[in-house]
Amino acid sequence: MLEKRVELEGMKVEEIEKCHSDIKKLREEMASINNSHFLDDKKKLTSRRDVPSYPKYHLSQETVEALRHPTFDVWQWEPNEMLSCLEHMYNDLDLVKGFNMNPITLKRWLICIHDNYQVNPFHNFRHCFCVTQMMYSMICLCSLQEIFTQVDILILMTAAVCHDLQHPGYNNTYQINARTELAVRYNDISPLENHHCAVAFQIFSQPDCNIFSTFDPEAFKQIRQGIITLILATDMARHGEILDSFKHKVDSFDFSDEEHVTCLKMVLIKCCDISNEVRPMEVAEPWVDCLLEEYFMQSDREKAESLPVAPFMDREKVTKPTAQIGFIKFVLIPMFETVMKLFPQIEEVMIQPLRESRDRYEELKQIDDAMNEVQKKKSENLTMGKKK
Repeated sequence: MLEKRVELEGMKVEEIEKCHSDIKKLREEMASINNSHFLDDKKKLTSRRDVPSYPKYHLSQETVEALRHPTFDVWQWEPNEMLSCLEHMYNDLDLVKGFNMNPITLKRWLICIHDNYQVNPFHNFRHCFCVTQMMYSMICLCSLQEIFTQVDILILMTAAVCHDLQHPGYNNTYQINARTELAVRYNDISPLENHHCAVAFQIFSQPDCNIFSTFDPEAFKQIRQGIITLILATDMARHGEILDSFKHKVDSFDFSDEEHVTCLKMVLIKCCDISNEVRPMEVAEPWVDCLLEEYFMQSDREKAESLPVAPFMDREKVTKPTAQIGFIKFVLIPMFETVMKLFPQIEEVMIQPLRESRDRYEELKQIDDAMNEVQKKKSENLTMGKKK
């Protein structure tokens, strides 16, 4: 049977089986190091779904081209295909050859990344892929390789891949209010984002998954700090602080100023992290359903545990239009419009879809409001009729 199975690039089936075995061993070792127990009830880093066999998947030229654009449909791909797409991005950006990465190590790392995203409605491996593909499309669209160093490109891509590792499906507010293990460990300061960073570098600490093994200690230190800075920037509690800092720099932006460049990279990963509404409606809208499902799971748990419940997460108070209108108008559009000052080419392909999405949800809200008004009048008439 083995002879008939498909060979992988750079390794045969026997080697990928060894890879899976190594990943299993890696997880067990990671779980036992210093008794560093993280989130799950079993107190160890375990797979939340089967590790993909990761067979060789040939990307068509059409797919390769589509990957470079924000319109890419992220819903039609299986995990092994998404892994192949991620691998292609690293190769296409010349990160593999340019930094002398071992291609097999890259594969092992991507498998382990997949393995450490949980099966949440929203914060799952497909979301990881979504954010990374949007980062890749921004790098292409804005010609960032002509502006940033290759190390910066590596940091941007890798932070996007790792930014939600082991997300439990309950946000920082829940972690802090419920006084969870993570909130206690990180003193209520971005507990989830700190955890994502810790898991990422636990994975890198394993030789079989260390895509940075060719870097000297000083270069690795720079990469590590860069990735940590970007992942921590994805905490929405810091949104105003980060965007205000960028706004103060953007009109006299200096690409030779390290502080300016770092701030831009923080804003770029923030844009990618919450960029679903940039995509076509048929791609974007299912993500709203996924996010609301995750919100409702949290608010139901908060009610059961007598914890505060945010109105935007309460299934009795929120609708898709009300969930999206304010977020698009007051978070997404202002941030993307600020980035547009540096990269005007994003207006047509990123900001215009946001404006259209805002308009569509406002129309839906008007329809909802009209229907609610009709329903209200019917109820009033029934009540009046009964009184008579």
